[in-house]
Amino acid sequence: MKLNIKIKSIYTLDEIPNYWTNQDYVALLAAFGFADGNTIKPENLTEMLFMAIADYEPNEAAQIVLTYKLSNDLNEGQIDQLSNEMLLDKVCEEYPEIHLHKHLFSINQLLYKAFNGKFPNAKASSIQFSVLGNDSNELSKSDILKAFNSGLNESNIIKRLFGEPMTTGAKFPEAESLIWELNTKEDSTFQLITSEYLIDRESFINMEFDGEILNEEE
Repeated sequence: MKLNIKIKSIYTLDEIPNYWTNQDYVALLAAFGFADGNTIKPENLTEMLFMAIADYEPNEAAQIVLTYKLSNDLNEGQIDQLSNEMLLDKVCEEYPEIHLHKHLFSINQLLYKAFNGKFPNAKASSIQFSVLGNDSNELSKSDILKAFNSGLNESNIIKRLFGEPMTTGAKFPEAESLIWELNTKEDSTFQLITSEYLIDRESFINMEFDGEILNEEE
């Protein structure tokens, strides 16, 4: 299937909208020793959480947030290691388990803001684009990245690491983790969120290009 892609806007985000819920903030407050979080007005939850986090050493705070969010994915040793590495490196860009990158980014940014920059400042990209040549608005994350291939420059990290699925009918399960959010807008317009490390404005050769999606092999 051949498509025409037109990039309408690319801008930088320092958080994923609505990733953290008020329920998360209340639960995290409890994890940091503040049991009455449910009595705090919603508009004050973030400020109170940052104050509670700041009472801890940065690596201790990281360990608590990592345990809250990723204890089903990581063991205690992995969490302890990450809690120290996060102070030095953008682990949300480098961790080998790419399905955790979205969560590590959001954890990193929560800690970055709570500690006024003691953690590295990671960035995400929000890309809005239109797609012509598609009969419906039902394109998967794999479809989008395959269609993007011809518009990305040769140095793009996704293109370099996943050249085969990007250019063939091979299955591309990693696309589910590489694109953090994919939303359908009106008039064949889409919006995706991913790591700025993976795709930024400089990643595109042109803002309009033709892409092709080969049917995935069974």
